Amino acid sequence: MRIGTVSLLTNDVLSLASFYKQLLEIENDSEDEIHQVLIAEETALTIYNDGSIKNNQNQNICLAFTVDDIEKEYKKVLAMGARIIEGPTKRPWGAINMSFYDPDNNMIFFRSFPKDS
Repeated sequence: MRIGTVSLLTNDVLSLASFYKQLLEIENDSEDEIHQVLIAEETALTIYNDGSIKNNQNQNICLAFTVDDIEKEYKKVLAMGARIIEGPTKRPWGAINMSFYDPDNNMIFFRSFPKDS
């Protein structure tokens, strides 16, 4: 079994989809205000407005992405104006992690696994 789709429910599909298109450096050529599918490899990330009002106080979900160059991604996230939780920090197990919020306050982690020199 594999996860086929992760969906973020939002009141503003255009804004949140635009943020993730810029963050993931992808384009889906959609301006749909109700539902957009952003595909990255074999798992789809969808942004969806199901008609209910969201409070944007999401505290039970986070998205984690593995990146090649965390310093480059950190600079990009700063330039996008995202609210940083923690800048790039080396963990005892060797990974370098950073975290920030998307426009709906979903927590996002970027992590990289530096290759041994």
